[in-house]
Amino acid sequence: MIDKEAFYLKLNESLNATTKFPVKYLYKFIVPTDENQVAEIKLLFAKKSARITTKNSKTGKYVSVSISVILRSSKEVISYYKKAENIKGIISL
Repeated sequence: MIDKEAFYLKLNESLNATTKFPVKYLYKFIVPTDENQVAEIKLLFAKKSARITTKNSKTGKYVSVSISVILRSSKEVISYYKKAENIKGIISL
């Protein structure tokens, strides 16, 4: 598994090279079907007036969560990924 800090460093470089900020950024996560995890994600982005959509998997075991939010820098993008890591069972896409 790749080192998280190395991954975020590479992501930071990539975002700075390819993205003009501020930008509408799209996060995609998958979490087990549990209102607590979905609520935690919504709470994480509540102050940013994010557009959040959810979709249940065919089996009903997972929920796909898409968040569209305007962010000012690559560091801000990464900070939300790091905060989301603390949510139990989350998978970042």
